[in-house]
Amino acid sequence: MSSTIWSVDEHLDDILAAVKPLEPIELQLPDAQGCVLVEDVVVEVALPPFDNSSMDGYAVRISDVEGASEEFPAVLTVIGDVAAGDGGLPDGRSVGPGEAARIMTGAPLPAGAEAVVPVEWTDGGTGGGPASAMRAHSDAPEGASGEVRVHRPVKPRAHVRARGSDVQPGDLALRAGSVVGPPQIGLLAAIGRSTVRVRPRPRVVVLSTGSELAQPGEELTGGRIYDSNSFALTAAARDAGAIAYRVPAVADDAETLRATIEDQLIRADIVVTTGGVSVGAYDVVKEALSSVGDEDEPGGGVDFRKLAMQPGKPQGFGSIGPDHTPLLALPGNPVSSYVSFELFVRPAILTLMGLDDVHRPKVRATLSTDEALASPSGKRQFLRGTYDAEAGTVTPVGGPGSHLIAALAQADALIVLPEDVTSAEPGTEAEVILLR
Repeated sequence: MSSTIWSVDEHLDDILAAVKPLEPIELQLPDAQGCVLVEDVVVEVALPPFDNSSMDGYAVRISDVEGASEEFPAVLTVIGDVAAGDGGLPDGRSVGPGEAARIMTGAPLPAGAEAVVPVEWTDGGTGGGPASAMRAHSDAPEGASGEVRVHRPVKPRAHVRARGSDVQPGDLALRAGSVVGPPQIGLLAAIGRSTVRVRPRPRVVVLSTGSELAQPGEELTGGRIYDSNSFALTAAARDAGAIAYRVPAVADDAETLRATIEDQLIRADIVVTTGGVSVGAYDVVKEALSSVGDEDEPGGGVDFRKLAMQPGKPQGFGSIGPDHTPLLALPGNPVSSYVSFELFVRPAILTLMGLDDVHRPKVRATLSTDEALASPSGKRQFLRGTYDAEAGTVTPVGGPGSHLIAALAQADALIVLPEDVTSAEPGTEAEVILLR
């Protein structure tokens, strides 16, 4: 264990210098959700690929409906239907003078037509007024013919989605570095891409240590507590974009812990442990991992450190196994564990994903509190708080104790008090890390 006191920034810099983005792979669109693109995606097919109607109605020539009104409707001959998926009017017919084609939303604009009249502006071919148009339009048989009365004029290209009005061939659809979410998957599918080259979502294995830990749902016996850390950190890893695996709590036995971690390496891009990193007699994480690593390969093994921070003073970081899988060992107190995850593990996960911005947003906010906040000299303190963006204030939640998980559940921010601050007065400004 290193005797040097590390700063928060030094520890984070050491982690980010060692963690490298995962190698790119080609994935099917459904599997690429949450991944980061490693290539610019260029459009090959115009979107939409043809002029099409944005309304149910009638495709017409502008001159035929000019001056149309309720009193003097334009009467047009209906020459056929154009439905979505059709190539146009049957036999390649065009809309000629005095003619109209019944058209459905998304259907291609037939040759000769210059605009679409919404069905609400017509009688729907019933010979009546607009009130009956909608029902008539939907009930009329396929291959409708006869006449339609149009009660309003339209401008050129009205209710027509132009070919390429969304994107044109050669346009940049998505930039490298974009996260592939539902809208991005929709765009990729719309332009005909079935696969995309991305960095995969990191696989994170989370495990708690401690013989005192019971699983939720079990009966508590004397001296035991429920394991909350592994659940919270697994959820936090998934929230960061990772594929996370939670391992049931491991008892305080170094050989069992070492074997458990080695078994998990096959499915891990990063391992996160919680508990067993302090100076107690049963801190088995240090015992199990301090000597792990090949001396002939630099960078192997886990270094256990003291950080100038509160909560979260004891930390461990290094690599383990033949592939030098990164391992972050976090303290066992719930608040210490979660704060450490936010400060160190989350940026590591986002780095593995290949993102450039790996930090939570930070703002300056006014302290809304009745009394001064005390902070230990020489340590960077992280207090839980609730942030009011409209008022520009942050209010502390709960005390500084690292076991106060109920207060953590109410917080949406961390209040940062620097190493040289021992007292923060009400109404003063502080740095705030936003958690949501």
